[in-house]
Amino acid sequence: MKSPRDVRWCVVALAAAAALTIGVVTAEPLSVSPGHRASGAAQPASYVVAGASQEGDSMAQDLEAQGYERILRQRRGRFSKAGWNHYGPGYFELDAETGVLASSGGMGLMWYAAEEYGDFVLELDYMTEVENANSGVFVRVPGMPSSDDYIYHAWEIQIHDVSEGIHQTGGVYDAEAPSHLASKGAGEWNHFKITFVGDHITVELNGETVVDWDAEPRGKVEDFAARGYVGLQNHDRDTRTFFRDIFVKKLD
Repeated sequence: MKSPRDVRWCVVALAAAAALTIGVVTAEPLSVSPGHRASGAAQPASYVVAGASQEGDSMAQDLEAQGYERILRQRRGRFSKAGWNHYGPGYFELDAETGVLASSGGMGLMWYAAEEYGDFVLELDYMTEVENANSGVFVRVPGMPSSDDYIYHAWEIQIHDVSEGIHQTGGVYDAEAPSHLASKGAGEWNHFKITFVGDHITVELNGETVVDWDAEPRGKVEDFAARGYVGLQNHDRDTRTFFRDIFVKKLD
Protein backbone atom coordinates (compact mmCIF):
# COMPACT_ATOMS: atom_id res chain seq x y z
CA MET A 1 0.00 0.00 0.00
CA LYS A 2 1.34 3.42 -1.05
CA SER A 3 1.88 6.17 1.47
CA PRO A 4 0.17 9.57 0.98
CA ARG A 5 3.55 10.92 -0.11
CA ASP A 6 3.87 8.22 -2.80
CA VAL A 7 0.36 8.94 -4.01
CA ARG A 8 1.18 12.66 -4.31
CA TRP A 9 4.29 11.90 -6.40
CA CYS A 10 2.27 9.60 -8.68
CA VAL A 11 -0.30 12.36 -9.26
CA VAL A 12 2.45 14.87 -10.04
CA ALA A 13 4.15 12.47 -12.45
CA LEU A 14 0.91 11.69 -14.27
CA ALA A 15 0.07 15.37 -14.58
CA ALA A 16 3.53 16.14 -15.97
CA ALA A 17 3.24 13.32 -18.50
CA ALA A 18 -0.16 14.56 -19.60
CA ALA A 19 1.13 18.10 -20.01
CA LEU A 20 4.08 16.85 -22.03
CA THR A 21 1.78 14.83 -24.29
CA ILE A 22 -0.52 17.80 -24.82
CA GLY A 23 2.50 19.98 -25.60
CA VAL A 24 3.69 17.56 -28.27
CA VAL A 25 0.29 17.50 -29.95
CA THR A 26 -0.29 21.24 -29.94
CA ALA A 27 3.26 22.02 -31.05
CA GLU A 28 2.93 19.90 -34.20
CA PRO A 29 2.46 22.20 -37.22
CA LEU A 30 -0.68 21.97 -39.30
CA SER A 31 0.15 20.06 -42.45
CA VAL A 32 -1.71 21.08 -45.58
CA SER A 33 -0.96 19.00 -48.63
CA PRO A 34 -0.78 20.74 -52.04
CA GLY A 35 -4.30 21.35 -53.28
CA HIS A 36 -5.92 22.00 -49.90
CA ARG A 37 -5.89 25.23 -47.92
CA ALA A 38 -5.99 25.45 -44.14
CA SER A 39 -8.81 27.98 -44.45
CA GLY A 40 -11.18 25.22 -45.49
CA ALA A 41 -12.04 26.92 -48.77
CA ALA A 42 -14.07 24.65 -50.99
CA GLN A 43 -12.14 22.86 -53.73
CA PRO A 44 -13.44 21.02 -56.79
CA ALA A 45 -14.38 17.42 -55.99
CA SER A 46 -11.70 16.09 -58.36
CA TYR A 47 -9.01 18.33 -56.93
CA VAL A 48 -6.22 15.95 -55.99
CA VAL A 49 -2.53 16.75 -56.26
CA ALA A 50 -0.46 13.66 -56.76
CA GLY A 51 2.94 12.82 -58.06
CA ALA A 52 3.88 10.20 -60.59
CA SER A 53 1.51 7.26 -60.85
CA GLN A 54 2.35 3.96 -62.54
CA GLU A 55 0.91 5.48 -65.71
CA GLY A 56 3.11 8.56 -65.20
CA ASP A 57 6.19 6.39 -64.67
CA SER A 58 5.42 4.56 -67.90
CA MET A 59 5.02 7.88 -69.76
CA ALA A 60 8.37 9.08 -68.38
CA GLN A 61 10.09 5.92 -69.60
CA ASP A 62 8.51 6.32 -73.03
CA LEU A 63 9.60 9.96 -73.30
CA GLU A 64 13.15 9.19 -72.20
CA ALA A 65 13.28 6.40 -74.79
CA GLN A 66 12.32 9.02 -77.40
CA GLY A 67 15.25 11.26 -76.42
CA TYR A 68 13.55 13.52 -73.88
CA GLU A 69 15.36 14.69 -70.75
CA ARG A 70 13.57 15.19 -67.44
CA ILE A 71 14.68 18.65 -66.30
CA LEU A 72 13.08 18.51 -62.87
CA ARG A 73 15.35 15.68 -61.89
CA GLN A 74 14.95 12.80 -59.53
CA ARG A 75 17.83 11.28 -57.57
CA ARG A 76 17.61 8.43 -55.13
CA GLY A 77 13.85 8.60 -55.17
CA ARG A 78 13.62 12.35 -54.41
CA PHE A 79 13.07 15.29 -56.75
CA SER A 80 15.29 18.37 -56.75
CA LYS A 81 15.28 21.89 -58.18
CA ALA A 82 18.98 21.58 -59.00
CA GLY A 83 19.73 23.56 -62.15
CA TRP A 84 16.75 25.88 -61.68
CA ASN A 85 16.86 29.56 -60.67
CA HIS A 86 14.16 32.06 -59.73
CA TYR A 87 13.74 35.74 -60.52
CA GLY A 88 11.23 38.13 -58.99
CA PRO A 89 8.75 37.92 -56.10
CA GLY A 90 7.37 34.65 -54.83
CA TYR A 91 8.76 31.17 -55.33
CA PHE A 92 7.92 27.59 -56.28
CA GLU A 93 7.62 25.02 -53.53
CA LEU A 94 8.73 21.50 -54.52
CA ASP A 95 7.36 18.35 -52.95
CA ALA A 96 10.50 16.23 -53.14
CA GLU A 97 8.50 13.01 -52.80
CA THR A 98 5.96 13.59 -55.57
CA GLY A 99 7.85 15.97 -57.85
CA VAL A 100 5.00 18.51 -57.83
CA LEU A 101 5.88 22.21 -57.98
CA ALA A 102 3.43 24.68 -56.44
CA SER A 103 3.57 28.40 -57.22
CA SER A 104 3.48 30.90 -54.39
CA GLY A 105 3.25 34.65 -54.76
CA GLY A 106 4.43 36.57 -57.74
CA MET A 107 4.93 37.81 -60.28
CA GLY A 108 8.12 35.83 -60.80
CA LEU A 109 9.76 33.26 -63.05
CA MET A 110 11.51 30.00 -62.26
CA TRP A 111 13.66 29.01 -65.21
CA TYR A 112 15.85 26.03 -66.04
CA ALA A 113 19.25 27.72 -66.05
CA ALA A 114 21.33 24.64 -66.84
CA GLU A 115 20.74 24.82 -70.59
CA GLU A 116 19.41 27.06 -73.36
CA TYR A 117 17.29 25.56 -76.12
CA GLY A 118 16.87 26.46 -79.78
CA ASP A 119 14.65 23.94 -81.53
CA PHE A 120 12.93 21.70 -79.00
CA VAL A 121 9.79 19.99 -77.74
CA LEU A 122 8.71 20.74 -74.17
CA GLU A 123 6.18 18.50 -72.43
CA LEU A 124 4.75 18.97 -68.94
CA ASP A 125 1.65 18.64 -66.80
CA TYR A 126 0.01 21.55 -65.03
CA MET A 127 -3.03 22.04 -62.84
CA THR A 128 -4.69 25.20 -61.54
CA GLU A 129 -6.10 25.56 -58.07
CA VAL A 130 -9.13 27.61 -59.16
CA GLU A 131 -10.66 28.56 -62.49
CA ASN A 132 -9.21 32.08 -62.58
CA ALA A 133 -5.64 31.07 -61.64
CA ASN A 134 -3.09 32.76 -63.90
CA SER A 135 0.26 31.31 -64.92
CA GLY A 136 2.25 30.42 -68.00
CA VAL A 137 5.17 28.59 -69.57
CA PHE A 138 7.94 30.76 -71.03
CA VAL A 139 10.09 29.63 -73.94
CA ARG A 140 13.35 31.06 -75.32
CA VAL A 141 13.98 33.46 -72.47
CA PRO A 142 17.11 35.25 -73.76
CA GLY A 143 19.74 35.22 -71.03
CA MET A 144 19.52 35.31 -67.25
CA PRO A 145 16.51 37.43 -66.17
CA SER A 146 17.61 40.43 -64.12
CA SER A 147 14.49 42.54 -64.61
CA ASP A 148 10.97 42.12 -66.00
CA ASP A 149 12.33 43.00 -69.43
CA TYR A 150 12.41 39.32 -70.44
CA ILE A 151 8.63 39.41 -71.02
CA TYR A 152 9.22 41.61 -74.09
CA HIS A 153 11.72 39.20 -75.66
CA ALA A 154 10.30 35.73 -74.98
CA TRP A 155 7.07 33.91 -75.66
CA GLU A 156 4.65 32.85 -72.94
CA ILE A 157 2.23 29.97 -73.46
CA GLN A 158 -0.69 31.15 -71.39
CA ILE A 159 -2.58 29.45 -68.55
CA HIS A 160 -5.75 31.42 -67.74
CA ASP A 161 -9.05 29.69 -68.52
CA VAL A 162 -11.31 32.67 -67.84
CA SER A 163 -9.67 34.93 -70.44
CA GLU A 164 -10.48 34.99 -74.14
CA GLY A 165 -8.55 35.28 -77.37
CA ILE A 166 -4.83 36.00 -77.12
CA HIS A 167 -4.92 35.78 -73.30
CA GLN A 168 -6.63 32.39 -72.99
CA THR A 169 -5.10 29.08 -71.93
CA GLY A 170 -3.06 27.50 -74.71
CA GLY A 171 -2.51 30.71 -76.62
CA VAL A 172 0.77 32.53 -77.15
CA TYR A 173 0.20 35.38 -74.72
CA ASP A 174 -0.70 38.71 -76.32
CA ALA A 175 0.15 37.38 -79.78
CA GLU A 176 -1.71 34.31 -81.07
CA ALA A 177 -5.04 33.06 -79.76
CA PRO A 178 -5.74 29.35 -79.32
CA SER A 179 -8.19 27.84 -81.78
CA HIS A 180 -10.32 26.68 -78.84
CA LEU A 181 -10.17 26.09 -75.09
CA ALA A 182 -8.91 22.54 -74.55
CA SER A 183 -8.31 22.84 -70.79
CA LYS A 184 -9.94 20.30 -68.46
CA GLY A 185 -10.53 23.08 -65.92
CA ALA A 186 -9.45 23.67 -62.34
CA GLY A 187 -8.49 20.67 -60.24
CA GLU A 188 -7.52 18.49 -63.21
CA TRP A 189 -4.08 17.71 -64.56
CA ASN A 190 -3.56 19.06 -68.10
CA HIS A 191 -0.78 18.15 -70.52
CA PHE A 192 1.11 20.67 -72.64
CA LYS A 193 3.25 19.73 -75.64
CA ILE A 194 5.02 22.82 -76.94
CA THR A 195 7.14 22.54 -80.09
CA PHE A 196 9.37 25.42 -81.18
CA VAL A 197 11.34 24.93 -84.43
CA GLY A 198 12.89 27.96 -86.08
CA ASP A 199 10.15 30.58 -85.87
CA HIS A 200 7.29 28.08 -85.73
CA ILE A 201 5.39 27.37 -82.52
CA THR A 202 2.94 24.50 -82.10
CA VAL A 203 0.97 24.10 -78.89
CA GLU A 204 -0.93 20.93 -78.08
CA LEU A 205 -3.11 20.87 -74.98
CA ASN A 206 -4.45 17.52 -73.82
CA GLY A 207 -3.69 16.07 -77.25
CA GLU A 208 -5.49 18.81 -79.19
CA THR A 209 -3.57 21.27 -81.37
CA VAL A 210 -4.60 24.79 -80.31
CA VAL A 211 -1.79 26.88 -81.87
CA ASP A 212 0.13 26.28 -85.12
CA TRP A 213 1.84 29.58 -85.84
CA ASP A 214 4.83 31.18 -87.57
CA ALA A 215 5.92 33.52 -84.79
CA GLU A 216 6.55 37.18 -85.46
CA PRO A 217 6.95 40.13 -83.07
CA ARG A 218 3.45 40.97 -81.93
CA GLY A 219 1.67 42.39 -78.90
CA LYS A 220 4.07 42.98 -76.03
CA VAL A 221 6.87 40.94 -77.65
CA GLU A 222 9.28 43.24 -79.48
CA ASP A 223 11.61 40.48 -80.70
CA PHE A 224 12.60 36.93 -79.81
CA ALA A 225 15.81 34.95 -79.76
CA ALA A 226 16.88 31.83 -81.65
CA ARG A 227 17.82 30.20 -78.34
CA GLY A 228 16.89 30.67 -74.72
CA TYR A 229 15.71 29.21 -71.44
CA VAL A 230 12.38 27.63 -70.56
CA GLY A 231 10.60 28.79 -67.43
CA LEU A 232 7.47 28.60 -65.30
CA GLN A 233 5.59 31.68 -64.16
CA ASN A 234 4.31 32.23 -60.64
CA HIS A 235 1.82 35.01 -61.30
CA ASP A 236 -0.81 35.24 -58.57
CA ARG A 237 -0.49 36.24 -54.95
CA ASP A 238 -3.50 34.26 -53.79
CA THR A 239 -3.93 31.28 -56.13
CA ARG A 240 -1.62 28.44 -57.01
CA THR A 241 -0.69 26.57 -60.18
CA PHE A 242 1.02 23.18 -60.01
CA PHE A 243 3.50 21.60 -62.42
CA ARG A 244 5.03 18.13 -62.71
CA ASP A 245 6.78 15.79 -65.19
CA ILE A 246 8.77 18.42 -67.13
CA PHE A 247 10.61 16.99 -70.14
CA VAL A 248 12.54 18.59 -73.01
CA LYS A 249 13.69 17.01 -76.26
CA LYS A 250 16.33 18.93 -78.21
CA LEU A 251 15.80 19.00 -81.98
CA ASP A 252 18.99 20.81 -83.02
